Amino acid sequence: MKIAFTSTGKTWDSIMDSRFGRTEFIVVYNEETKELEVVDNSAVKNEAHGAGTATAQKMYEIKPNVLITGNGPGETAATALKNLNMKIYVDAHNLTLEQAYESYRNGALTEI
Repeated sequence: MKIAFTSTGKTWDSIMDSRFGRTEFIVVYNEETKELEVVDNSAVKNEAHGAGTATAQKMYEIKPNVLITGNGPGETAATALKNLNMKIYVDAHNLTLEQAYESYRNGALTEI
């Protein structure tokens, strides 16, 4: 299973980015291979509008089974993500990616 995190950095020790659309990195953990893959999403920082839609497009390319983020996608991005049979979990604020993963595994995050 592939789990995507919105992140401020590239490692397990990085802090979760509470923003979906403007997250600088999307870090994907493959539970089967135990490997992290980093997707640079920093191009959206300069977008006046449409950052959430651009990040949703990246999710279509990555095809994770689960997305873990802070606040969750905005309305437009959420609509775009509906066709991606992916579970979305929120409330991973101020956690490292590793802590967010453990919170997910322990059922402590909110599914939207």
